[in-house]
Amino acid sequence: MSAFLETLQLGRTFGGLKAVDDVSMAIEQGELVGLIGPNGAGKTTLFNLISGFTAPSSGEVRLKGERIDGLTPHDIARRGIGRTFQNLRIFPNMSVFDNVTVGAIGHETIGLGSIFPWQKAKSDRITQKSFAALEAVGLLAEADDLAANISYGKRKYLEIARALAMQPELLILDEPAAGLNETETRQLADFIRSLHREGRTIILIEHDMRLVMSICERVIVLASGRKICDGKPDMVQQDAGVLEAYLGVDE
Repeated sequence: MSAFLETLQLGRTFGGLKAVDDVSMAIEQGELVGLIGPNGAGKTTLFNLISGFTAPSSGEVRLKGERIDGLTPHDIARRGIGRTFQNLRIFPNMSVFDNVTVGAIGHETIGLGSIFPWQKAKSDRITQKSFAALEAVGLLAEADDLAANISYGKRKYLEIARALAMQPELLILDEPAAGLNETETRQLADFIRSLHREGRTIILIEHDMRLVMSICERVIVLASGRKICDGKPDMVQQDAGVLEAYLGVDE
């Protein structure tokens, strides 16, 4: 039986650089998996390959047994993959609510507004999904605020809300704790745990090792585009290759 998400000998080359090199991994439904590695290890490129923002040079991506490599990001999102970005991609001159509706619309698709009854029903569902996502991340009170006027920490949650509005089965989080202080990071950890308890499958890229090791059930490590380790947090922290490539070793 196929895993929920699989990459099979996945590769991406940029010129002569192998950003992702023959990476095979399997994510089971309901897992919370961390993806770590030094800068330039290929983590975000791997996320881009899974979500369709970058086309693979080789290999396959399969979701629930079906190939999704080669599909557009929009098509992949509609199949149940939502993601955030390392560099925030909010629309600063739109309201918080309207930012989230972008995700909901992407899941529903809507054409001619309320001209036809079925389009009105879609519009109502988009509104409901958007408010539900804002409530989930604690931003209901800011729904009418311009995205540019909310704090950096709240913009992080806004990105997550937009992904949640697509009602994804798989949520991919790219460095959600970057730029957050210690208190905000603890709150984020609690929030990610709550999403996981709801049954969502989550893959998390993060440089904050305490966050990754405290909430993830399994950790995959990349170095120079290749997978060098895959296991429980305790095992990964003791792996000699990981210590050398990323976590550091005592001289």
